[in-house]
Amino acid sequence: MQHTFWGRVEEDWAGFSGEVTFSHPFFEGKEVEIFLGDEFDEEDELIEEPPIEKELNAYAETYQSFIENFDVILIDLQQKTFERYQKLYAHYYENSEKSGVSPLNIDAVEKHIIFIKELNSLRISKNKTIRLSINYQLDTEHGLEFKIVDNQIEMVGGIAET
Repeated sequence: MQHTFWGRVEEDWAGFSGEVTFSHPFFEGKEVEIFLGDEFDEEDELIEEPPIEKELNAYAETYQSFIENFDVILIDLQQKTFERYQKLYAHYYENSEKSGVSPLNIDAVEKHIIFIKELNSLRISKNKTIRLSINYQLDTEHGLEFKIVDNQIEMVGGIAET
């Protein structure tokens, strides 16, 4: 299927994607695929039908708004990941008795951002929803995923938890 914004839309390894990719200097310029629509339906069945043009148009609007607001979203993303670190990980990484290594001394957002620079993917769904997944260097097993609705971070969790 061909779309005016997305270009050729076809089935990919995790759903459907077009020719447009996402990159940003914060993520070291790495280009990642943009998945269009959810991968699974409510019954956890793989979605095999591509998104219709109306959905693709809505995804394009969501994405363009996301790009226009990304610098503000990124500041919030950095703050929320630091807060998550403090809540879930600091007790381990800042305690040499627990971790077996010297404390990381992560006591500010600026010291934490080096661990969230590896972007995995971006998925656009209905209702102005975007999910960004990141390979979190301090928890590569679970990673990080952000559910962003109408340019506001609504939820932070491990990959596939939002």
